[in-house]
Amino acid sequence: MNTHHARSRLQRAVLLGALSCTACAVGPNFKRPAAPQTERYTADALPPATLSTDTQVGAAQRFAPGEPLPAEWWTLFRSAALNGLVDEALRANPNVSSAQAALRQAHENVLAAWGVLAPSIDAGANGTRQRISGAQFGPGGQPAIYNLYNASVNVTYGLDFVGGARRELEALRAQRDYQRFALEATYLTLCADVVTTAIAQASLRAQIAATQELIDSSAKRLDIINKQLQLGAASKADALAQAAQLAQDRAALPALLNQLDKQRTLLATLLGRLPSDAPDVALALGELYLPESVPVSLPSNLVNQRPDIRQQEELLHQASAQVGVATANMLPQINLSASYGGSAANSSALFQGAGRVWSLSAGITQPLFHGGQLRHKRRAAVAAYDQAAAQYRETVLNAFRNVADSLRALSADADSLNAYDQAEQAAAGSLAITDRQFNLGAASYLALLTSQRTEHQTRLALIQARASRLADTAALFQALGGGWWNRGDSAASGSPK
Repeated sequence: MNTHHARSRLQRAVLLGALSCTACAVGPNFKRPAAPQTERYTADALPPATLSTDTQVGAAQRFAPGEPLPAEWWTLFRSAALNGLVDEALRANPNVSSAQAALRQAHENVLAAWGVLAPSIDAGANGTRQRISGAQFGPGGQPAIYNLYNASVNVTYGLDFVGGARRELEALRAQRDYQRFALEATYLTLCADVVTTAIAQASLRAQIAATQELIDSSAKRLDIINKQLQLGAASKADALAQAAQLAQDRAALPALLNQLDKQRTLLATLLGRLPSDAPDVALALGELYLPESVPVSLPSNLVNQRPDIRQQEELLHQASAQVGVATANMLPQINLSASYGGSAANSSALFQGAGRVWSLSAGITQPLFHGGQLRHKRRAAVAAYDQAAAQYRETVLNAFRNVADSLRALSADADSLNAYDQAEQAAAGSLAITDRQFNLGAASYLALLTSQRTEHQTRLALIQARASRLADTAALFQALGGGWWNRGDSAASGSPK
């Protein structure tokens, strides 16, 4: 009797020891990484505002640190046509639908996993009719035919005292949140792609218009030179040079038209349309307003606002939880079960008298030897956590680099626009003077061709500089995270607005 009590006390001590030591064994508890300790994105302090130029989209842009970035940041360009394109893309783009479905799937997986923490209850019933041989009862035994009915309710419960199931649930919640931020990243990328594609189209249309104007001018000049050639006032060399210049100008047009066609089909795809159904939206650069006040999030807030950083954070969270799961698999597992039912030859007697049956059981399993599998799986989980931590740091570094590059680009774009505007004005003035001198015979035809080519190149460069200011402003808004946190709803609702 004493031996039995001693054994019972030993078993209880082992169980209590396991319970006490596992309270801290299934960690680590996840802690969000701290934001980088820096007050600015660039090595040198930014100027209060960019350079101003008296031309289209040439206004100075003022940097506004700490000001909120609106969720619908594309409306800052003040274009109803652009707003309509973005709204259509958010409704119809298949990538949005895919990301929304992935979020719903992850959410349902979390809800399903909650069942692991609750008992499982199952009911079962069956009936059989069978005939047995009488020989098993000895010589002279008669065969017997009878019915047997069984019905029971079974309850099983895995006692999660080491926390493995809770860590598994934590990992699934992290996966759900990852999909939530993946949806935000899809929204952000799609909106930025629509805006930059629309800007590229507007830029190409302006370049095509400038090139067509040059072609028309070159054609008129060739007609004039041919008439002068007939009158002996121009040389054959001049006529051939002008014809070559006209052909060269015309050769530049198909490439621009091809680029515009590609941008149209790209925009159609972003809107969820077939290329044959590309939207007929002729947005011009002059219809887009350059935001003069540019909100710039504080560096300490960027890690909370960039969807890609939040995605990596959730992957890190998931990896942390998986370490806990791998740890729990090395510790004791307790399972409880119970059943209640009946077994009788008559269904009406299933739960009466001797027909009632029940059972209660409890079991504990402690892994002892699995060939090192559990130990190495835990080490692999720790290595996966270290990998996720490194990837998180890399994502943060790239995010800060994106913002720094975008801020520098805005300043450089303003400087470039100012320089190209002065160059275009000078080239246009030079062409006008050279054209008058040529008509008076005071300038060679080679000088005129050079002035024409210079004026056209500087005009195209000015158009591209205007487009760059608009596109790089959109790139900065994207680099800052797009302002989704200022939206009134939640991405979990599946609604883009």
